[in-house]
Amino acid sequence: MVRPNPISRTERGAKAHDRGLAAERIASWLLRAKFYRIVGERVKTRGGEVDILARKGKTLIVVEVKARQTLEGAADAVSPKQWTRLLRAGEILLSREPDGTSLRFDVVHVVPGRWPRHIKDAWRP
Repeated sequence: MVRPNPISRTERGAKAHDRGLAAERIASWLLRAKFYRIVGERVKTRGGEVDILARKGKTLIVVEVKARQTLEGAADAVSPKQWTRLLRAGEILLSREPDGTSLRFDVVHVVPGRWPRHIKDAWRP
């Protein structure tokens, strides 16, 4: 019996990366439709990378995007280690802003066949 060639680890990684980029585009579209101003995408700081950096009024919003097959999987995908990384990155980005700017952490879950779910203020340090 001849087995088909399994997908290599590199190919799986490339597909996951492409799905992640597509999910970030969907999340940006959703946030713009809700009148958020997108300040940056895949913003890199010393503290880590932020998927989407948005602004609404005087609030700077760090958005983590999670693409999974189920909403439950997406909801469970943000680990405490990631929250720590996002907090460090958010604090660095906030330090560049004028006084009076607040910081918020949101999550957007992207699941095939469903509308993306935007969770405002998903986590507080």
